[in-house]
Amino acid sequence: MTILADAKPSVPARYRADRRGEQLRLELEGDWVTAQAGTLDRALNGLSFNSVRQVEIDGSRIGRMDSVGAWLLLRLRYQAEQGGGTIGAFSAPGNFAALREAMHRDYSGPPERPPRPPGILRFLNETGAAAIEILRTGYAMLGYLGLVTVESAQTIAHRRMLRLIPMLNQIQETGISALPILGLLALLLGIVIAYQGVDQLRKFGAEIFTVNLLGASMLREIGVLITAIIVAGRSGSAFTAHIGTMKLNQEIDALETSGFNVAEVLVMPRVIALVIVLPLLTFYADLMGLIGGAVMCYFDLGITFPAFVHQLHDAIGASTFWVGIVKAPIFAFIIALVGCFEGMRVEGNAASVGHLTTRSVVESIFLVIVFDAGFSILFSILDV
Repeated sequence: MTILADAKPSVPARYRADRRGEQLRLELEGDWVTAQAGTLDRALNGLSFNSVRQVEIDGSRIGRMDSVGAWLLLRLRYQAEQGGGTIGAFSAPGNFAALREAMHRDYSGPPERPPRPPGILRFLNETGAAAIEILRTGYAMLGYLGLVTVESAQTIAHRRMLRLIPMLNQIQETGISALPILGLLALLLGIVIAYQGVDQLRKFGAEIFTVNLLGASMLREIGVLITAIIVAGRSGSAFTAHIGTMKLNQEIDALETSGFNVAEVLVMPRVIALVIVLPLLTFYADLMGLIGGAVMCYFDLGITFPAFVHQLHDAIGASTFWVGIVKAPIFAFIIALVGCFEGMRVEGNAASVGHLTTRSVVESIFLVIVFDAGFSILFSILDV
């Protein structure tokens, strides 16, 4: 708040500098008020305190002064001290002493920046800090995993706890609404895989095995992986943004105060819905990918749809299909867990919602790919 001395017209503020050797005396006059702030700021920024050992600031001739003028006066003193000089005298009219002292208590100058270690040490420090943050996030996520696991077990044991309406709403949001974009991308991926397979296998006269390549890659890996990535970017981010906004608006505090179990009300419907939906979406993506590949094979190789289905039946077995489907509930649990976990961590301001939503998507996709690689190694060991 600006404090004015009176309502008289402003007298132009100015200063006069008198330098004698290594001593500098500044005499301040006029009204140091908000109306003069722009002129004063430009004038004071032009002062140089190089080679000055002692500075005297005489503000006894200041007519009026408000909080902006007091701040400029204190900044002038700080600039003189930063220039290497010592303050020999610093005065202002007595009726502004209380204002000046109040501004002096609140003004501490620009924040001091800690010295940054040079080169490799800075890199090691930043790497170590990032590693510690990853470990802390992983530890917190494991704790949240325990909470969700307990709540899931209680939900299965006591079916009366299952909130059917919110779960059906989440099934509609995460499943049915995702069908158009997922179907289009899976169809295009099937066309791309078939095209690349034909282009390479034609060199060996083995174009028919494009069907084998398409079936195995789409059913075992591509279908479930692209589905999980799309759901992570679409639904996982929505979980974080929704729960984070509720926390920012103190709606979660209101739920807890009212005696509701937040995990049961907000987390479990999302987790269960996504675990149900993702295997179905994976099957849908597999089907659309095979249709796209069949279309490509028909136009590029002349393979009819009955011939495509016959070759596909001979190329893959039931285990190929179930390898992809088995991964889907695990990926769904990871995506829902990370999305809700990051949403619960939102605090402070709206920027936190955006930051943690982005982080949720990145963490979900990273964990999905890591677990997919683990499944690949496991199935290779089991010879599945």
